[in-house]
Amino acid sequence: MDQIDPENIRKYLKNLTTDPHVAGTPEQKQNAELLQVLWKEYGLDDAKLVPYKVLLDYPGNKSSNDTANKAQILNSAGVVTYQTQLQEPPLGNESKEIDDPRTLPPFNAYSKNGTLESDQLIYVNYARIEDFIYLERNASINVTGKLVIARYGKIFRGDKVRHAEMYGAIGILIYSDPKDYYAADDNAKPFPHSWWLPETGVQRGTTFLGDGDPQTPNYPSTDYAFREHIDKLTTLPNIPAHPISYKDAQPFLRAMSGDKVPVGWRGGMNLTYRYGGNLTYNQRVKLVVKNERIEKMAYNVIGIIRGEIEPDRYVLVGNHRDAWAFGAVDPTSGTATLLELIRVFGQLRKNNWKPRRSIVFCSWGAEEYGLIGSTEWVEENIKNLADRAVAYINVDIAVEYHYVLHISATPLLHSTILEATKRVPDPEPDMFKNVYESWKARSKNPTTGRPKIGNLGSGSDYAPFLQIIGVPAIDMSYTFNETRWEISSYPLYHSVYETFKLVEEYIDPTFEWHATIGKLAGEMARYLAEQVVLPMNVSAYAEALTDMFGKFKATNQQILEANNLTERLGHLEEAIANFTEKASAFQKALSEDLDRLDPYAVRRVNDQLMYLERAFTDPKGLPGRPFFRHIIYAPSSSNSYASAGFPGLTDALFEIDQKTGAEKDAAWELVERQLAITTFTIQSASSTLKPVESVGRD
Repeated sequence: MDQIDPENIRKYLKNLTTDPHVAGTPEQKQNAELLQVLWKEYGLDDAKLVPYKVLLDYPGNKSSNDTANKAQILNSAGVVTYQTQLQEPPLGNESKEIDDPRTLPPFNAYSKNGTLESDQLIYVNYARIEDFIYLERNASINVTGKLVIARYGKIFRGDKVRHAEMYGAIGILIYSDPKDYYAADDNAKPFPHSWWLPETGVQRGTTFLGDGDPQTPNYPSTDYAFREHIDKLTTLPNIPAHPISYKDAQPFLRAMSGDKVPVGWRGGMNLTYRYGGNLTYNQRVKLVVKNERIEKMAYNVIGIIRGEIEPDRYVLVGNHRDAWAFGAVDPTSGTATLLELIRVFGQLRKNNWKPRRSIVFCSWGAEEYGLIGSTEWVEENIKNLADRAVAYINVDIAVEYHYVLHISATPLLHSTILEATKRVPDPEPDMFKNVYESWKARSKNPTTGRPKIGNLGSGSDYAPFLQIIGVPAIDMSYTFNETRWEISSYPLYHSVYETFKLVEEYIDPTFEWHATIGKLAGEMARYLAEQVVLPMNVSAYAEALTDMFGKFKATNQQILEANNLTERLGHLEEAIANFTEKASAFQKALSEDLDRLDPYAVRRVNDQLMYLERAFTDPKGLPGRPFFRHIIYAPSSSNSYASAGFPGLTDALFEIDQKTGAEKDAAWELVERQLAITTFTIQSASSTLKPVESVGRD
């Protein structure tokens, strides 16, 4: 992996970000065809395009005020006194790229179309469930029938729209507040003078609450697929939503009446943040959304180096390719990095190297709209992948800043991750010998003393592998110092200003951090593909379950006991203790008793390791969320980006003490059911670790 060249990654990134490459556009297909050609040229055994016809969404035409999406302020006579920008203006010498007529204007994909007016505008902070609850209980504000304005950050934008709809709002404006996307330092300058969000920057993004093609849920979008009618889809918003800049947000916020919001709700602009209500001076807000939903082709590129001994076992490495504009960070930093990794693997293959197991490379289309390319491919190949997939390594954004490694993964792969980081030199060799040292120094888990590894939620292409099938997964990138900068993401996220200039001048000028991600992904893939016994540690899962249960019990024991569920909580604790015992025995037998020269014994143990993650899935899925089948790790029902431990239980208990009557009785019945399902699932997983000649209960 030491052959990975940062200069090659720089060249790839510059080339791949010359044009905007939104899903469904000719430029996106051209990029797919380019990768297919290069992958074959570099030496992969095969590389093919895999197309799907899927439902996408595009904004109103920015060239005319009559067809463009926009928000306006009207005076008492109905005259427009302010209108939001129809597109982000060029800044400095970025004019040539950003003025490209192919660049889509700011929009929220899949928003409901419509034109609406309101004399009331309510500020709902981040539009989290707790924000709407706070408005009702502490400010006596009901948003029903009103337009709301929220700031980006904390949760997935689609959940913001869903929450607004749940509480009765008729539409929502979403803006990026400087407090969440700009440094608190008074000397900080906006892009193009640094990486901070300029006042005209706008975050695009999907509001689709599902994964995959919206019209073919749970099944692949093949030519013969049945497609649901758009009007019957429950995963698309039923209210208009539109993103705006913080420059455009100011006139709306200044026109609001009402009391001042608490300190925690205040943003970073020089104005008084108010709850809102009737606009001052009898003004009104008008919101116009004219998106077009249309079926388009999305293209995956799938390449392979076939394994020599176990070609039917797949280690998968993937990144999506589509962006909302030029996408120099999301996702093309990852695309360029994996392209260089494939060049290196291809060179090894040309020198007659073959891994023990097959390595499959994946470039996904239409991820930004809702993980469409990866989900359709997983759904189409579900039988083979369920039987053959070893692990999935995801590199969405390779580098969003040159500081600290951020990895989320399922516990089975923790040992692989730690081993790889010890083998790869650090991009700051004068400070740290290897990646493990810098990672531990800058992101240490205080409980274990090891580097911090997060849990997987959703929001990128690992989700269908983990949630539909139960394939162990990793997601990684380099990111910024969250202690220094309390921001929601890299500031130019999903804006038109996310260009090659941003990466080359501010995010990773040397491209050494990109190269390091490539080396890490390569080491992990090689390690998983070449070790005789899969480098997975089942005891890490036991440790994670024990920690998760401890936190769950500390939070919920009192309310569970008050509702006569002490015994069921005890059953869950016993299940985790049983899993811990079985995991320990399995690891002991693995290290002491396994004959590694016996191919049948090795295959048997590897199957137990590989299939353990599958054992934590429930084919019926979580309540109301059949796509999410993992009982231990799944995204929060109120924030699709974040992971929730014991998600079925966590969701069932959310705000349960505020419910009354039959609703409360039904909620507690759901809690009891989820306790039983979670307990069974863990006991079932334990049984897969027993000696294979042991069938049934102990």
